[in-house]
Amino acid sequence: MMHYLRTWSSAFLLVLLLLIGGTIASPTATAAPPPDAVYDALGDSYASGYGVPPYGPCGRSSSAYAVQLDGRQKIALDDFVACAGATTVSLVSGGQLTALDADTDLVTLTIGGNDIGWSQAVTACLGGTDAQCAGATALVSARITNQLPVLLDTVYAQVSAAAPNAHVVVTGYPRLFSPKFGAFLGASPDEQDALNAGANLLNTMIKAAADRAGFQFVDVASRFDGHGVNAPAAWILGPFDPAPFHPNINGYKAYTAAINSALGPVKLG
Repeated sequence: MMHYLRTWSSAFLLVLLLLIGGTIASPTATAAPPPDAVYDALGDSYASGYGVPPYGPCGRSSSAYAVQLDGRQKIALDDFVACAGATTVSLVSGGQLTALDADTDLVTLTIGGNDIGWSQAVTACLGGTDAQCAGATALVSARITNQLPVLLDTVYAQVSAAAPNAHVVVTGYPRLFSPKFGAFLGASPDEQDALNAGANLLNTMIKAAADRAGFQFVDVASRFDGHGVNAPAAWILGPFDPAPFHPNINGYKAYTAAINSALGPVKLG
């Protein structure tokens, strides 16, 4: 009888251990990882990465912030269609909006600088008289205030319609000069300040339009402070470069860092 009990007890313990072992070894249910966010990148030369060759079509560079963002925070770059020289109008007529659809989760957009003739003011201040610089700066500022808001509202509405489910990030532009390092060519520190004030006004108008559209605005200007075209550690290319007054590789890294940081709390996908 005792032998039977011992045999039965041993068998019971073996079954119990197997059951416990099976429970421990069984895989637990885990939540499926979130899907990658489908990302489309639109805009002008500051979005295409112009300034850091080699280039693909439309001056697109592998150093562009869109390419650098690819793979971060489960962002998957789908269509990179930014084009050097684009305006709010040519962005649409040139077909950039065809990259967007209901599956687009994230859009980045840098646009507006080419609509206002900003390069004219920079050229006037670098090589013209004080009066020419003041006149060109005033003209560009008037365009920013009076013409740009409607242009931005129009293109932002078209982006929203083309990508109805997307989180849209709009970036601003850097201030091009660091006046504390003195005159640069024909531009005095005061003239550089005036040009930088124009960049501030441009960014203010872009942010206001982004707010009206329900888009996220990312300011990059502060990251370029101390790294203007005339700074010892410049992140802006000079006037004699093939891509004058565009970011260099460090400048595009600054764009990437600003956008990546701003996207931190945003849930995509």
